[in-house]
Amino acid sequence: MYLLGLGLILLALKSLGIGAVAGWDWWLVMSPFVLAVLWWAWADWSGYTKKKAMAREDQRRDERIERNRVAMGTTKKGGKR
Repeated sequence: MYLLGLGLILLALKSLGIGAVAGWDWWLVMSPFVLAVLWWAWADWSGYTKKKAMAREDQRRDERIERNRVAMGTTKKGGKR
């Protein structure tokens, strides 16, 4: 996501002719977009995206279980069971 944001900023600076970016070649300005596509392809291919999603789901599940334990009064004093 950061690469996409960087690419949009560089594209705007190049298009508007602002600063040093105005003198850069187009391939250099567009390179963050290529890097973003490569990152997304690698993340999907390697399973990185799925692992992160599963970790978020596990954390939400654990928090929900802990809230339910607290609501039922089944937790021990001073921490988790």
